[in-house]
Order: sequence, then C-alpha cells, then structure tokens
Amino acid sequence: MVSFRPNAQYSWPCVVIAIDMAANVELDRASDPKAVTGYALYDWGKSAFETSVTVAILPLWYAYLFLEANGLTTSVFGKLVTSDAIWAYSVSGAALMVALISPSLGVIADRRAIKMWWLRILTYVGAGGTFLIGFALLFDGHEWLWILVMFVIANVGLNGAGVFYNALLPHLGKDEEMDNISNRAFAYGYLGGGLLLVIHFAMVFTLSGDWVIPFCLSSAGIWWYGFALLTFKWVPEPPIENEMDAMGIIDSTKLALSEIKKTLGETQKFRTLFIYMIAYFFFIDGINTVTALGGVYGPVVLGLTSLQLMITILAVQFVAWPSALFFTILSNGGRVGFRNFTLFTIKEGIGTKKALSVALAGWVFLCFAAVSFSPLVLENHEEHDIMYEWDESSEAYSVHINYDTFGIAQKLDYSEGEFDEQSWAATYESVLPVEFKSNTGTYNWAYGESADEPEFFTVNDSMLMPLFVSIDQTRFSLSVSGGPLERTIVGIDHPTNLGDGPLDGYAIWVRDNVWAKLGLDVGLQFLTLGIMMGMVLGGSQGLARSLFGQMVPETRSAEFFGFFGFFGKVAALIGPLIYGTMTIIFDSRVGVLSVAMLILIGAVMMNWVDVDKGRADARAEDAKNRGISLESEE
Repeated sequence: MVSFRPNAQYSWPCVVIAIDMAANVELDRASDPKAVTGYALYDWGKSAFETSVTVAILPLWYAYLFLEANGLTTSVFGKLVTSDAIWAYSVSGAALMVALISPSLGVIADRRAIKMWWLRILTYVGAGGTFLIGFALLFDGHEWLWILVMFVIANVGLNGAGVFYNALLPHLGKDEEMDNISNRAFAYGYLGGGLLLVIHFAMVFTLSGDWVIPFCLSSAGIWWYGFALLTFKWVPEPPIENEMDAMGIIDSTKLALSEIKKTLGETQKFRTLFIYMIAYFFFIDGINTVTALGGVYGPVVLGLTSLQLMITILAVQFVAWPSALFFTILSNGGRVGFRNFTLFTIKEGIGTKKALSVALAGWVFLCFAAVSFSPLVLENHEEHDIMYEWDESSEAYSVHINYDTFGIAQKLDYSEGEFDEQSWAATYESVLPVEFKSNTGTYNWAYGESADEPEFFTVNDSMLMPLFVSIDQTRFSLSVSGGPLERTIVGIDHPTNLGDGPLDGYAIWVRDNVWAKLGLDVGLQFLTLGIMMGMVLGGSQGLARSLFGQMVPETRSAEFFGFFGFFGKVAALIGPLIYGTMTIIFDSRVGVLSVAMLILIGAVMMNWVDVDKGRADARAEDAKNRGISLESEE
C-alpha cells in the first residue's frame, strides 16, 4: 500500500509505504552513466598528485633544496631538526587535522546541499597548492620552505576533498552497482596517475634545466583541476531530505559535535557498520604502511637503485588499473576480455565481502613474499660498491665507485653503537673515492658524470689495509681486481649479507632455492612485488570503499565517510610506528611481518561483518530520515 500524507516536520508530502516485511524495499536510485564517469574522472585527476608529486618527484627535490639552503639541519623553535623530520611532521599534522574535523564537516554536509560545494572549494585548495609548488624557485634560499607550505596546503585540500568525494558514492547508484562504480574510479585513478607519471619521468630523464621539475609539479595541479571540472559539471549535488537552515560557525559546530556524540552512542543501531570500521582500521593500516614504506624498504633493505624503484612504481600503477576492473567482475560476475575476445567469464560473482577477503589474503601473501626478497650473492667485480683495479705500468691501484651505490649517510649525529659513516669517510679519504662538501660539512661519493664515465682516483697508500678491515663494519662492499691485494669484502650491513635477523634464515633459503635458480636479481624480485601489489591494490581499495558505501545511509553519507576518513588517517600514522618499532627491536623483515599481522587481523574480523544486516540498517535509517515508513501488513 502506498499513500501520501503531509508531514508536520517537513513542508513537502512524504511517501508512506506499507508492505510485507519480507519484501525487498529498494530505496537506492539507479546510476547515471554520465555522473559515474564524472565521478571516476576526479580520481583520474587527483591521482597525479598522489603519484608524481607525493611519491616520485617532490620528496627528493625538497630534500635537495633543503640541503642546499641549510645543510643537514635547521632550527625550529630552538631545536635542530632534519629535513625529513620537518616533512613527516608537517604532512602528518595536516592529514590528522583534516581527519579530526571530517566527521563534523560531514554532519553539516548531510543537512545542507553542500557536498559538491565543499568538493569544489577543497579541490581549488588542493590543486591550487600543487600548482603553486612549481613557483618555489622564485624564493631564493627559501625554496624548501615554500614547497613545504604549499605541499601541506595541497594535502589539506586532498584529504578534505576525499571525505566529500567518497560521500558521493552511495548516491550514485544501487547497492549492487557500488563495486563497479568504486572500482572504476580507482581504475581511472591508477591509469591517469600512471600516464602522467610516465610523461614526468620522460621529462626528468631527457630534458635539462631548472624549469623541468617545477613544470612537472605544477602540471600535476593543472591535471587535477582540469579533470575535476568534468566532475563538477557531470555529478549532481545529492538531494537532501532534511535540509536545515543556514547556521553560524558556532551553532554549526555545536550541532556537529552533538550529532557525532549521538552517532558514537549508536553502536548497536549500526553494529555491523562499526565492526567493519574496526576491521577496516586494521587492514587499511597494514595496506597503507606497505604502500608508504615500499619506497624505503626497497633501497635500504634490498639495495634497490632509483631506476629499479621507478620501474616498480609504474608497474604498480598500470597493473592496479585492470586489477580494479577484474575485482568488480569477481564480485558481481561478468566477462573478462577485450572487445570481441573473451578470456573467460565469471557467471556469478562471489560478492563484495568475499572478493575483498581475497584481496586481503593476497596482501598477507605479498608481505610474506617481501620478507623473502634479497639481493643475490655478489659474484662479479663490477657488482661491488667500491672497485679497486691494479695498473701494471704504475704498480698502483685506481679506485672508483659504482654509480648505483647509495650515498654516504648525510648526518653528523650518530648514536652510541651506530657506525659513523662520516667519520669513516674522513679517516680514509686518501684511499676512498669521496669528496668533501663545504656547504654541508659532509663527505659524499665522487661518482663521476655518469655510469659510463665514473671518476677514477689513483691510490698508493698504506691506509688500504686498514680500510679493508673497516669495510666489515659498513653497509658497503669492496672488490680489488688484480695486484697483490686482490680480494672481495662485503660489509656486515650490506643488503646481500644475511644471517643476523630472526627471519634471515627464511630469506636465505628462498634466495638460494628460488631466486638464484630462477636468475631473478633483486630488481626483478621487487618488480614482482610491484606487480603483486598492483593486483591486490586495485581490488582492496575499491572494494573496501564500496562495501562501506553499501552499508552507509545515504542521508548520513558524509558523516559516516568522515569517520571512514578519520580511521584511514589515524591508521596511516599507527602502522609506520609499529613497523618502525619492530624494525628497531629486531629488523626490517620483522617489521614487514608485523604489518602482515595487521592485515590478517582485519581479514579475520571480516567474518563478523553481516553485509545484509548492514544494508538493512542503512535502509531503515534512510526511510526514517526521508519520512518513509515500512509497515507490515497482516
């Protein structure tokens, strides 16, 4: 039975639906293809900031400019701090600030037709801040400070816009369409960000001039804003059923805080949704940690070169794109192929929850695989970091450094028991290919112009033998080819030197029995990791958002997605802390294993998530807020 009656609370008629409780009441609206495309194009645009700016280009440029301006440290409120510390604290602070206010903003956005308005404003902030990063060279001597301020502003825009962008998802289609919409958006993001990253890499490695990097960074802001314009044009403002009158800041804040307090007291009402949010906290904590620290784990633990790292980053992007689409098919069923060519067909999907669980299982497997990765044992002279070569005519050694060798640690404050690389370089500067930088007061390798044109130094010094003894305590390797001192030495902390860590036995066994026999060096191993990461990343992120969107009331989507963003940002802070702590106590491989446990906990908790119950709770809340009553008939 359907009837209309005036509602005292609202100025418009409300629909009262009386049906059998066993019937399926669909309150969702079917999707509009143009709106869905507009939604996905926003991910296409803003991913340029997350790939080119945040991961690939800006951190290294910022570190370089900071070093040129300040040396290793600068004074902040009377304390000497390093560039990476300032960077980490500033970015984390900006993200946490947005996370804390997101639920409050969400409450207001659910009661006023301002979701698209907020998305537009915060995009201006994020894309504008990104664009202005490229003007750093105008601030001579303070480039690093301008970069830091603009990057923080861009992050505020990105994280804030993300709340309202995600909150649009439940309004774009029916529950059964959520997987497709969410995963398509992520697929667009991986592809769009990856394509621009290829262009930026090509520019950085083929063009010269101080303008190249600033141009790349500014173009990421233009890319983000340009595609966002299509989002603003094609995605409509979601309807508001209980729109309130405009309020001042103080009154709005009071309302928001009271509603948040009320929501937190509704754990039984939305029990399934809150269980999922806790599970999400654990597994997204682990996933974010893996993606954030992969760029550190590769070079530091595995000895990866910059080129190998860049190739892996691109692999992640371009594998995650089709993977996101595949997980949609895995969840809902469909065809896998190209146009008229079909690889295989999945007649019936396994559902969002099970598909997400498959992706999480893949993440756990990936972490165990990462623990096993290790460089192969050095066999050739050219593979070592420091290379001495005997010259018969002069009866002396010449030395040069491998172009792929990581630099000498650029710090002066070594803790007790830590090997002092700067003091070591100073002691043996007569027999090492090093140069002293007066602006920083530190030593670095004298690499030469390129890998094909290394800088050679002739040595004939009694310090060679003491140097050879000292190498054992370093993270470098040394090879002497020819002459009376021919030998190879691998330092205790060199990536190939395993055996001290609790999990090194596992890594050694896999290296000797799998990687060595397959002939896979560490670059190919890490590329394998990147491909695996792309495969599970494409499914886990989209499905996690989709599942949340299915269980969130449309009438309170911004509020709950505010909590969703809060959990994600807090998790992003805790995961690296756990990894860092376990690394300090044990080593990096144990740190990776601890991350796997976080994902596993979240995956196990998924067993307690009753998706049908969550959807029913969301529909009931929407019915109440829309003035719709669901009554059973006798």
